[in-house]
Amino acid sequence: MFSRSLLSRNLNFLFHRRRVIAYESTTPPFQALYSTYFVDDKPILVRDFIHSALYHPKHGYFSQRSKSVGVLEKSIKFNQLEGRKAYMNHLDKVYKQSDTSWFTPVELFKPWYAHGIAEAILRTANLSVPLKIYEIGGGSGTCAKGIMDYIMLNAPARVYNSLTYTSVEISPSLAEIQKETVGEVRSHLSKFKVECRDAADRSGWGDMEQQPCWVIMLEVLDNLAHDLIYSENQVLPWKEVWVEKQPDRKTLSELYKPLQDPLIKCCVEIMELDSNQPVSKARSIWSKVFPKPRRCWLPTSCLKLLQVLHEALPKMSLIASDFSYLPDVSIPGERAPLVSTKKDGHSSDYKSYLEAKINHPSKGRRGEPLYLTRHHSWKSLVCPPRQGPRTDTTHF
Repeated sequence: MFSRSLLSRNLNFLFHRRRVIAYESTTPPFQALYSTYFVDDKPILVRDFIHSALYHPKHGYFSQRSKSVGVLEKSIKFNQLEGRKAYMNHLDKVYKQSDTSWFTPVELFKPWYAHGIAEAILRTANLSVPLKIYEIGGGSGTCAKGIMDYIMLNAPARVYNSLTYTSVEISPSLAEIQKETVGEVRSHLSKFKVECRDAADRSGWGDMEQQPCWVIMLEVLDNLAHDLIYSENQVLPWKEVWVEKQPDRKTLSELYKPLQDPLIKCCVEIMELDSNQPVSKARSIWSKVFPKPRRCWLPTSCLKLLQVLHEALPKMSLIASDFSYLPDVSIPGERAPLVSTKKDGHSSDYKSYLEAKINHPSKGRRGEPLYLTRHHSWKSLVCPPRQGPRTDTTHF
């Protein structure tokens, strides 16, 4: 539950301070065959570029693929696996046999993951009033179906009969899959609906919800677009990074502007990145002689979503699960994203977030780069195999 005012000090537990790692070179223009779809003639903020790469109605990763989220044909029989090594080997086979880039924990551990969430809700909710659940980014609908199954079988009939379960899903293709998944149990359909919209858009929530409700976000916060700030050396002020087309209109490059975006400035303040302490003369000279540019990624879209939820659903109880660590990231900067593509069962990473190429059948390309970012505030329930597919990460 959030307090009634989202002050900076209340969000420090989400955006705790991290040391900013210096990077010794700036980002040059990159050839991006399809990423130029996401940038018009005017520059855009990095978060808008990444958001378009994921959710653009025509060219975004989630909008163009009906299988952007993996679905297991049957549950994993954990009682037949002899420990962690057997589990990792089984998971490796699952990924190699699938054309999807990743599976969520709720999918890998179905139905038990969703059942655990349902049990937690039933134990703590006030069941004297109708139970209202919102799920943001519901993927294939596995979580929704698992929760509704559990409530139907284990809660009093009046609780299930008065239940309303709303999925807020930005991807039209995933919204349809969710309806099909939940619809496998006919009695769920009258209690379930999908609103195909952006959960971070305040207007989509309508009037403030005065009744208690539950909000579930599984692997959502790390999926949200980040902003990027840049400084030329160790002491100069931060600048916000924009993406613009080069004159040839085939390449993209970064443009640096003084901090002016409200979300970026708010994030910088919360994370205590903009220190107003005086810089010593020695440090100032050192930074000029041996300059080390700094790059830092900010979870601005995460901040925006939390602000919107707090305003629209002030009496919500929030269940959020996500990943705490993303290994082997080659893109520079603290909290940098991972841009990866999958081909023939194997993942490969890119060195620039600007390489957001999309799958284009006429070009014969296979696999789509997809954004991944570390979000240090949340814990993972899936252990990463160091060989084979990454199961410890999900896309932005």
